Amino acid sequence: MKNSAPRAAPRLFAPIDLTLGTEIRLPDRAVHHLAVLRLHRGDPVTLFNGRGGEFSAELTRVSGRDALARVLSEHSAERESPLSIALAQCVSSGDRMDTTLQKSTELGVSKIIPIVSARAVVKLSGERAEKRVAHWRNVVIAACEQCGRNRIPEVAGIADIEVFLDETGGDELKLLLAPDADRRLKQIPRPEKVTLLVGPEGGLTTQERTQAERAGFVPVQFGPRVLRTETAPLAAIAAMQSQWGDC
Repeated sequence: MKNSAPRAAPRLFAPIDLTLGTEIRLPDRAVHHLAVLRLHRGDPVTLFNGRGGEFSAELTRVSGRDALARVLSEHSAERESPLSIALAQCVSSGDRMDTTLQKSTELGVSKIIPIVSARAVVKLSGERAEKRVAHWRNVVIAACEQCGRNRIPEVAGIADIEVFLDETGGDELKLLLAPDADRRLKQIPRPEKVTLLVGPEGGLTTQERTQAERAGFVPVQFGPRVLRTETAPLAAIAAMQSQWGDC
């Protein structure tokens, strides 16, 4: 019987100083991950702290309450896109928002701004909003662990769309996904930074779209079909990365 291929060392986010030769205590989130994976003392792991690069390490202690690892070597691997993409995503219901954040992280976005708009199905405020944002940040971290990114995209606090549009500025390209738009992505010159605004399940209101265009957002379409709110940003980000970024 052939031996199975060795399993790649699991990647763990550890937002602490990682110094070669030192033994470190892993954060609670990483300890839970180790328990799920059933890892033991002596198993290899890859650590990253979000500041760039990654570190090979070996577990020196694993228990139900804590875990220690010795940092063995550093690698300067970077897997970021040359195109900076900020996704302003109107909050969607159920698991749709989680899917959008997870997959957009895999596709290389650098920032995510959750937006509340008039037709948004989900309304969040106060403590509920804070808990949801904390949950989304963990979704993004898990996506980075899976896809190999060593820098964590920022997940901003939930913003009202009118406030977001009033405060948005800068010289980056600003795009608004709109099925009835005349302009296609291939007609737009290559930018260095993009802010992409995606509406909720019911779309933006006429007033919100007008305000977005006044704020400098350029309506663009991606083919003749109407895409769902969780599909549209992923299609757009993949197209932008293919045209201007990773490829």
